[in-house]
Amino acid sequence: MGDAKTEHIVMTPKCKTANSTTLIIERQALDPPAKNGNENNVHVAGGDHKGIVINKQTVAVSNGVSHPANVCLVFRVFLVSGQTGKHTQESRTLQFWFTDKLPESEYPSVAQEFFRELVSPQEFPRDYVGFIKKIMKLMQHKYPSVQKLEVELKQLEEPVSLPARPLSTDETALGRVVELTLEKVLELIESAYPNPVTIVDIAKEHGWDTAEVEAKLQELQKKGIVKAMEHGAYTRVVSQDLSVQVVKQIPTMVSSKQPTIAIITAQYCEKLAVDSLIENKETFVRYTTVGTATSPDSTDGVPRVVCRFGESNVYTLGNIGAHRIVCTKLPTVGHTREAMTAAGNTTTRLLGTFQKVDYVFLVGVGGGVPHYTDYNKHVRLGDVVVSHPTPYSKKYIYIYCEQAKLHESGSYHFETKEYCPSNLGLQEIAANLKSQAENGTSPPWMTYMKEGSDILRSQSEHDFDSPPLESDKLYMAIGERDVIEVAHPAAPQDSTNKRLDGCPRIHLAPVASGRQVSRDDQLRQKFATRFGTLAFDAEMDAVVESILGNCRDSFAVVRGIADYKDGSRIKEWQPYASLAAASVVKAIICAMDPPTNV
Repeated sequence: MGDAKTEHIVMTPKCKTANSTTLIIERQALDPPAKNGNENNVHVAGGDHKGIVINKQTVAVSNGVSHPANVCLVFRVFLVSGQTGKHTQESRTLQFWFTDKLPESEYPSVAQEFFRELVSPQEFPRDYVGFIKKIMKLMQHKYPSVQKLEVELKQLEEPVSLPARPLSTDETALGRVVELTLEKVLELIESAYPNPVTIVDIAKEHGWDTAEVEAKLQELQKKGIVKAMEHGAYTRVVSQDLSVQVVKQIPTMVSSKQPTIAIITAQYCEKLAVDSLIENKETFVRYTTVGTATSPDSTDGVPRVVCRFGESNVYTLGNIGAHRIVCTKLPTVGHTREAMTAAGNTTTRLLGTFQKVDYVFLVGVGGGVPHYTDYNKHVRLGDVVVSHPTPYSKKYIYIYCEQAKLHESGSYHFETKEYCPSNLGLQEIAANLKSQAENGTSPPWMTYMKEGSDILRSQSEHDFDSPPLESDKLYMAIGERDVIEVAHPAAPQDSTNKRLDGCPRIHLAPVASGRQVSRDDQLRQKFATRFGTLAFDAEMDAVVESILGNCRDSFAVVRGIADYKDGSRIKEWQPYASLAAASVVKAIICAMDPPTNV
């Protein structure tokens, strides 16, 4: 009686051209090696690689798999030669076929997990042989549901320049010199608004020279973008169409004028986006001085009195649909916990000042969680994520990761705080809007985006139009200076819910935050998979705690996707993403029942 056939992972060349190679890697039940009789054309591995077979020449594929691939994934690899410093660029395509035992619904998630492990920075294969070997070992030991993989490696035309991944605010603080520019100075002033900031404070932020900062501020002042205040402080000049009143106290309002909905933003462009969608608006700014200090940091050696501003507030009131709205901007500088605590205090003052507010929206930009293989789960730049419980858990719509600890087993333990309102009415409205859009109804937020864009075009230095689609790129770091670019997943041929150019899609999922997990590509993906999150933001947990602490039982976090990190990484998509988020919020508000408290 002959020996039984055993399963092997077999690699077979499919075709080769001057600049490309295509291989097939599949599971096959083979006779024992001694019975093959093809030793010259077949290499049967032993030792640690037992069970792997390499066909040295093209042979007939034997497993009968002929139908189209279940999942296809395309990515580009940018490699830098350690010896010559020369950049090379390759396109790599992986086509997956799965065994009949794996449910079709799990195809994309298994392919994505396979891909993540394949390109893990800790052990990314640095050469062609290592790359193929790792695919075979993963199939052999960890992914029994993968029946067959077709791999194409294609060298792309040179020259190529290594893509630069834009840095976040956190990363720029890690020992990197930030160039003093008009844009950077304005960014700091807009971040602090409505708090004025002094020349000394701006200079200290990045170690700039105070005289050079003052020159930049004077240039911005001549352009009418910033204005000087007492004690060497500056603040943003607000768009001329707003009725801005500087007050010591917010005027008392009759009951019918009291807002029932509060919208909280953190960045200047986020507030501009929301304000563009509010009718009959008026803005009140209340400046507060929390103290003065004498600064010896002067170029002429004469001490100067520096005024410290704090706890200033800006409130824009008006109407969206049948509802009275108040919109505020949190005065933050940087992503420190101190700044976020101040943001919580600002939220408490807002809800104390406007006590008829029942609903709160946190609106602005965030970082999307891409899905490299599932078109329907993939979050792209310009899309909007509305905080919503996961399908399998009703515990939270917002989750903050305090710390991630690596166990000896290689798995992570995440220390988290989870938040959920007792009333999920806003989330239900968002789900209805998403369903209607997917069933062919024209999304109302598209109308609001056009209206807001037309208004903002004449009022703001920010560009709220959609950036070019080709600027929406997915990059993954794979260690050292190497990086890969992953193609966005294509729509299935039979998909009835295809993405429309220029139309943001709504996604429903928890929103997350936490610097440790949002900074690291791999850790971020692990966290997102475990907790079902589709967006990260820049740590708004103190604001959420303030909302719940002030007994508001209905709130939503709405994030327009500006990057694939936490929303702070690049500026190009921020205005457009802010407007997309604000427009979805207006659609939700207009779908709410009219207020009953007058």
